[in-house]
Amino acid sequence: MTDARTVRTGRLLLKPVSWSDMEDMVRLKQDGSAFGQMLGGVRTRQQAEQDMADDIAFWACHKVGIFTIHEENRFVGMTGVHDRPDGRGFSLRFSLYPWASGRGIAREAASAALNFSHDAGVERLIAVAKESNLSSCSILKGIGMRQCDTFERDGQRMLVYESFRPVPRLPAFSDRRRARLIR
Repeated sequence: MTDARTVRTGRLLLKPVSWSDMEDMVRLKQDGSAFGQMLGGVRTRQQAEQDMADDIAFWACHKVGIFTIHEENRFVGMTGVHDRPDGRGFSLRFSLYPWASGRGIAREAASAALNFSHDAGVERLIAVAKESNLSSCSILKGIGMRQCDTFERDGQRMLVYESFRPVPRLPAFSDRRRARLIR
């Protein structure tokens, strides 16, 4: 049975994280080459388990969240949305194993997660990358995000990107017009 939140792209399958993904996520988050530049950095098993609980709860509350990325039924990384602990808002993130990098997977997956989140009603998403992380900056620009801010963290210049897609609103009706529609 396929989860309605599952996203298929040309070559990838993105699935909302679940407890059955725990071992894959622990390995990814313990890999310094894959997760070392992420907010919070490399994670212990206990931290990864807490992240998983938070991610599952986030999906339940907001109808968006973190996806696992699979290429040809092989786990290659993660992408999706979380709420940044620094108060900047809902943020897109992505991480791949180094052996899966360089083939456009991160761009394809991040774009799919961004579109899924906007389609689910999230108007504004941000993403944060070190200025020196040229590949992440390139991916964020390539999926249509624009740089909107900067800040310093641990002596590093951080670039903030955003994507904004207004949620369509129903037109406002006057009381007289609303009354006509109800009759």
